[in-house]
Amino acid sequence: MITVVGEALVDLIEHEPGETVARPGGSPANVAVALARLGQPTNLLTQLGDDAYGRTLRAHLSGSGVRLDPASVVDLPGTSVARSRVGPDGQAAYDFDIAWRSFPDGALTARPGPADVCLHTGSLATVLRPGADDVLALVRARRYTATISYDPNCRPSLMGDPVAARQRVEELVAASDIVKVSLEDLAWLYPGRRYERAGHDWLAAGASLVVVTQGDGGAWAATRRCAVRVAALPVTVVDTVGAGDAFTAGLLAALDDREMLGAVRRAALRAVGPDALTAVLRQAARVAAWTCGRRGADPPTRADLAAGSSAVAGSPVAG
Repeated sequence: MITVVGEALVDLIEHEPGETVARPGGSPANVAVALARLGQPTNLLTQLGDDAYGRTLRAHLSGSGVRLDPASVVDLPGTSVARSRVGPDGQAAYDFDIAWRSFPDGALTARPGPADVCLHTGSLATVLRPGADDVLALVRARRYTATISYDPNCRPSLMGDPVAARQRVEELVAASDIVKVSLEDLAWLYPGRRYERAGHDWLAAGASLVVVTQGDGGAWAATRRCAVRVAALPVTVVDTVGAGDAFTAGLLAALDDREMLGAVRRAALRAVGPDALTAVLRQAARVAAWTCGRRGADPPTRADLAAGSSAVAGSPVAG
């Protein structure tokens, strides 16, 4: 079981002026859906409203095979919403209406359980207080039994001052085994710092694997043993909504396929060689490319991937 902790929300996506479509979203929820579609038993600990949007999200999660954790908060007055505007290049810009509460006392102490091989979190759930403090405490507690995966997925409009946000990001990096981050996130967190230096700084802080996605520039990954790069896959981009989350899910699924998830396998993760790491990145990039070829956060299933690529030649994308 992989447990994902974080926000589920509705994306109101505007592709054309006046044309808005409501789609399930939220970075952690997108990761959970992509993992489940890739055949990974997946549990989502989140917060939902008891409204039409909340019911839509529950149906979407269930339909993709995601288990909603019993400790999830499901009685918010309204479900969180992101308003997305997709530009001509398929890139999306976001505005958010979101609340992230504290979890009830004791609700997280027994979940996710020791059977989980991995706990993944990131994005707004890790920075929006008061709930973010509960997430950090959970990450630190579960590090003893599970691989910790983290994606900052920075949202400057909600995170405010990058100096203040950087402190929380670095706390989570120090408690994580795997950190996936975009080039844009690093440029906001560390203006003027090369991504390779930022990645090696995070390895020195405690991470075992740092992956930097660079859109059409491919992806770079490093451990303390090696560093590798992979090219982006060509795809005709419909939009990039959920592409980074699909990459994260593909990354975790590929590592699990190679038996590198779980606290007892931490040494194997740290010792991964360049050939295996390159193969893992290529698998993650393929999942992201599929998602870019479809509207909204609509990742492929494992059967989709086995049947062959849906992407046709176009702009290269790695996540």
